[in-house]
This record gives sequence, structure tokens and C-alpha cells, in this order.
Amino acid sequence: MTQSRYTGLFAAAVLAALVLAMLAAGCTGTETGSAVVQDGQTTSITDGFGRTVTVPSPPESVVCSGSGGLRYLVYLQGQDLVIGVDSIEKEEQAMEGRPYALAYGSQFKDLPLIGEFRGKDDPEKILGIGPQVIFKTGSTGTAYGTSAGDADKLEAKTGIPVVAFPYGSLRNDAEKAEMYGGLRTMGQTLGKQDRAEEVIAYIEATIADLEHRTGDIPEAEQKAVYVGGISYAGAHGIISTEPAYPPFLWVHAKNVAAGLGTAHADVAKEA
Repeated sequence: MTQSRYTGLFAAAVLAALVLAMLAAGCTGTETGSAVVQDGQTTSITDGFGRTVTVPSPPESVVCSGSGGLRYLVYLQGQDLVIGVDSIEKEEQAMEGRPYALAYGSQFKDLPLIGEFRGKDDPEKILGIGPQVIFKTGSTGTAYGTSAGDADKLEAKTGIPVVAFPYGSLRNDAEKAEMYGGLRTMGQTLGKQDRAEEVIAYIEATIADLEHRTGDIPEAEQKAVYVGGISYAGAHGIISTEPAYPPFLWVHAKNVAAGLGTAHADVAKEA
């Protein structure tokens, strides 16, 4: 492979990593998302679990419960609607690796507490804050997921509309569909449908660009690669990796940690 080809592959890998950093995550961008029915000052949303939820149109205040919810809200430029946060946003991090927190952490950390992170809500605290909508999410394929039942319980305890959806990822087509569906559901709830489509279109265009740059690399010439320092419920060192790291798939590189699972793995330094 020529030096220029190496340079191009490196640039593509950097671009892929930047996209994943933005998304902090994981076939198409054609998922329809949730259904919306306008009626005066309210909107009926069909959320990611098929629940019909009536919310103000648009809401003026929200909170986000569970992994990834606040991140998606920032992607949709709804950070100024947040009036409460979970405990992770208030902790001092020795090394902050969440792009949305780097951008808005100082704004979020002084907001009232709604409960512990990973969706361990405190209904009384949420009631005291009084958001118009609660978004509830959970990481796909982990113990920190959420469900329609969780959303129903929180809504019953607070009397506040709960719009829930799986967080998804970019690891595979099924989880990507969940991710795009979640962005669309949140966008429709907030009246930010155009922004949701803009974010999705950017992701799709970037992945297509990487495929165009690297799709013709013969398998025998694909580079063996490793990524360390992958965060997982907090910051980790060089042995922390992701066997299904999406940017490596997008640039046709061979992940030496493949086969160790999907979401996260720790690799011995000697390996």
C-alpha cells in the first residue's frame, strides 16, 4: 500500500472516531420514528416502546433519565430546556470524556438533582422540580437499559409524561435503527424534527464518505488495529476496548479485539 493510501486511511479513521466521539456510542436513515398528532397545545407521541404519550407542544422544560438521554438532547440543541440532572452530571471527573459534558457540563452541574445515574430516578425530586416532560432512555444490550414498564411506573409516580426509547448505537443495523428512532422521537417531542433529521443525515453522509475512501482496500491489505481507553460507565485506561468498535468497521480495518464480545472488554496488557 502506498504512503498516500496510508495517509488517506489514517484520515478516514480519524474522521470515523470523531463521529463516534460525537455520538459516544454504536442501515439506513429511513426509519419513520414516532407518530405525532397535533391537538391544540398538546402533541400525542408514540414513543420507542409503542406507548402513546400526550405532551405539551412544545415543552418548555424537561429532564433526562438514563444513559444517553442528555447526550441526545444536546445533539438536538435542547440543552436550555433541561431543569434537572442525575448524579453523574454533578460528579467531578478526573478526566472528562463525554463531548456533551465538555460543552455544557458547567451549565448542567448546578441544576437540581433528579436521582442517581443509569436511570435510578427519585420521583419525589422530579416532582419537586416539575418538568413538563421526562425523557427516559437506556443503553442497548447492557444492564442499564429501560422498558415500557419502567416508563409507566415513573409516569404513574410523578404524573408527568414520560417519553421513553432504547438508546441504540452504531454497532449494527438494528441498534442504529433504535438510535435514529430515539433521535426522531425526541425531536418530535421537542418540535425539533428538522434538527433530528440533520443529525441523522450527517451521520449517514460521514459513514458513506468513509466507505467511499476505504471500501476498495483488499482484505489482505486491511490493517490490524486496536483502540484503548474506551469509556464504560466511566473513564478507563489502555486495556479498555470495544470489540465491535464502529469506526473500524467503517474504514475496513481489522479489530484485533474482535470476538471478545460487542460492547466492552478489558484486554491484558501482555496480549
